Amino acid sequence: MPVPFQPVSGLLCYCRPGFEPDLAAELAERAAGVHVAGYPQTNRNDGYVLFHSDNGPSLTHELPFRELVFARQKLMLLAELRELDPKDRIAPIFAALAGRGRHGELLVEHPDSDDGKQLAGLARSFGNALRPALRKRGFLSQKDDPRFPRLHVFFVSGTHAFLAQSTVGDSAPWPLGIPRLRVHADAPSRSALKLEEAFLVLLTERERKARLQPGMRAADLGAAPGGWTWVLTRQHMRVVAVDNGPLQAALHDTGLVDHQREDGFRWKPDGTLDWMVCDMVEQPRRVAERMATWFREGWCRNAIFNLKLPMKKRWQETLLALDLFAEQAGAHDTLTIRARQLYHDREEITVYASIE
Repeated sequence: MPVPFQPVSGLLCYCRPGFEPDLAAELAERAAGVHVAGYPQTNRNDGYVLFHSDNGPSLTHELPFRELVFARQKLMLLAELRELDPKDRIAPIFAALAGRGRHGELLVEHPDSDDGKQLAGLARSFGNALRPALRKRGFLSQKDDPRFPRLHVFFVSGTHAFLAQSTVGDSAPWPLGIPRLRVHADAPSRSALKLEEAFLVLLTERERKARLQPGMRAADLGAAPGGWTWVLTRQHMRVVAVDNGPLQAALHDTGLVDHQREDGFRWKPDGTLDWMVCDMVEQPRRVAERMATWFREGWCRNAIFNLKLPMKKRWQETLLALDLFAEQAGAHDTLTIRARQLYHDREEITVYASIE
């Protein structure tokens, strides 16, 4: 009879399929930087990375989720369940959870990959069966309770799953780590979703309330056709849209947009703006240098910009670009930098920078 579960220690992190080597390289380098031994395990296009370490609690503490770039979600591993009996997948989970205390929420998930999406139905139906069973046994609070860690059951096949947990405040709050956003019918382009997601993922709720205020002044570099400008106007900001190309006509009707037909890499404002956003297609180091100039010269207080990455060694290029930006931006004591590959990103990462 097979062992129903095997305790495991380390991290389980979700990512965009195809970027597993980049997340694995990031986790390995960051773990080495905080002197926690471990090693990554993954396969390309799986949509997740396992990072094995004998000290999972220490590792999850030393690698805060907000500092990870290629991870959509960060979980601490509890157990691996193999050869699950489709007639009784719950008993092994009970056995694995014995002595681990109570959890405040249950998420039953699957990889965001072509193969993983076929497990969506199983995850949904199993979650509906497992949730009341866990509550009856005392493993799960009667109502969602953020005071306790979340429990994640992560199916990689119908007979193979991982148990893991996440801490509220040190993980993504959405299933699979993906905020559910929809394209608005009046948005000039789908790129609007990238900026909407960036505000949700890279800013805290308190920061959004304080830094996305009506009447603020912003610039959108490389604005055409106006997706990011549209998002800013929905925050009732006044926007200088900088691009030689045309904007969606409806943006002019808002009375909030000043279209400057100039090169976004050369244009500069007359004074300090509250926001600068940029989604131009250019070499990441060139973008990083220009964005650093904006902060060094005091042209903006907050910025969100994208860095387009090469096909190979993307973690290394990310480090180089972010280090270059930090080095040239100045204001080191007051400059906040956060970066993440968002769900709506492709071969790029999105960076938020702010001078407190």
